[in-house]
Amino acid sequence: MKNIRYTILITISIFVIITSCKKFVEIDPPKNSLVPSTVFKSDELATSALLGIYQQMALNDYACNGPRSITTLCGLTADELIGYNIQTYKPFFDNQINPENAMLSAIWDNPYKRIFDANGIIEQLSLEQGITPTVASQLKGEAYFIRAFCYYYLINLFGEVPLHLSTNYQTNKRATRASVDKVYEQILSDLKTAEGLLGESYVTAERVRPNISTIHSLLSRVYLNLGKWENAEKYSGLVISQVNTYQLVPLDRVFLKNSQEAIWQLMPAPNSNTAAGNFYILASAPVNVSLRPDFVQRAFEQNDLRKISWIKSLVSSGVEYFYPFKYKVRSSSDVTEYSMVFRLAEQYLIRAEARAKQNNLSGSISDIDRIRARAGLPLIIDINPTIDQASLLTTIATERRNELFCEWGDRWFELKRSNRLSTVLSVTKPNWKTNFELFPIRISEINNNNNISQNPGY
Repeated sequence: MKNIRYTILITISIFVIITSCKKFVEIDPPKNSLVPSTVFKSDELATSALLGIYQQMALNDYACNGPRSITTLCGLTADELIGYNIQTYKPFFDNQINPENAMLSAIWDNPYKRIFDANGIIEQLSLEQGITPTVASQLKGEAYFIRAFCYYYLINLFGEVPLHLSTNYQTNKRATRASVDKVYEQILSDLKTAEGLLGESYVTAERVRPNISTIHSLLSRVYLNLGKWENAEKYSGLVISQVNTYQLVPLDRVFLKNSQEAIWQLMPAPNSNTAAGNFYILASAPVNVSLRPDFVQRAFEQNDLRKISWIKSLVSSGVEYFYPFKYKVRSSSDVTEYSMVFRLAEQYLIRAEARAKQNNLSGSISDIDRIRARAGLPLIIDINPTIDQASLLTTIATERRNELFCEWGDRWFELKRSNRLSTVLSVTKPNWKTNFELFPIRISEINNNNNISQNPGY
């Protein structure tokens, strides 16, 4: 299977190159690609087309945890990162994002390209072109998941967005913005479909293709966002219960490839480590981003092992700069780390909050103490066993910030979900306005489709 993955970059422009184009034109396919009817003639080729999507996600901007990723851009708009480059990162740090900012293409265009690719796989597999039924089910389940995953981030970044459910360019180019509720309905529908198609086991020895626990991980997050506490607890609990597959591991081993904490990871390019390690680890004074000193100095309790293991600093010209050190390899052909998408710690945090919201304080304390124990912190059950609901929820929010910093924009989305964006960011960002809670839609997208309106204030 590794050989299939690695040949993607050479031979599999295949489906992804064709479907990533903005427009369909009726010309012969390039000589170095295969038309979909050919791609879906065998299990191996169809699987390679699906793997090509993951390869694009790992290499291509929004999902790579690197320079133009959701992790970086939302870390800047929240209170995790400082941006230095005036053209690229400082506008996000200052929350002064112009709709013409080219960085927006990374978090708008690329998710839609992956949605388009997933739609193509769903459509082609529905034609039953000779693919083994079990393989077809697996690939369709993954494609439905990819579509749901991309839409989850689009609506949380931009609010209402066009809902593309086919590869019909004429339909898609005229699509209006669907309500957030409608998109969430589609996300849940896609995840339920995927849940019925995927199994508990990974299809390879690695954790780079979604299984049913990946589906449950996103379901728990969606239900938490929707305030459906019982379902959030249910689906996070389903993941946590897989004790033979998932375990919390020592902090310095969390982000290793195929870590037992990993639920889903993205594989970097062959002979490369992660974009996050390459981008965040400082070798000299930062020119792009670094961690905010106030985050480093104020967020963590004394003796929190996460601060020791996951944050490092560099002194240049007498100034100390901090940087994320979750990924510990800046550059090496010996691949030891994969890019983390879902991991077990988040599921404990989700269940802790869902239980607290349902006034199951003892269950919530048990979950949050799993996170605190690994961080080397005193347990709530020991230091404050009679903690009230409000204080426990505050503790959970703090643990979430300190556990998931610089991971997929979690801090930005968490502040937004809890209606604390303006309260928190107005203190550290003097130009803050409430309309900054949504990113602007790129102006080129509005020019291409006059059915799309801009978000307020831009």
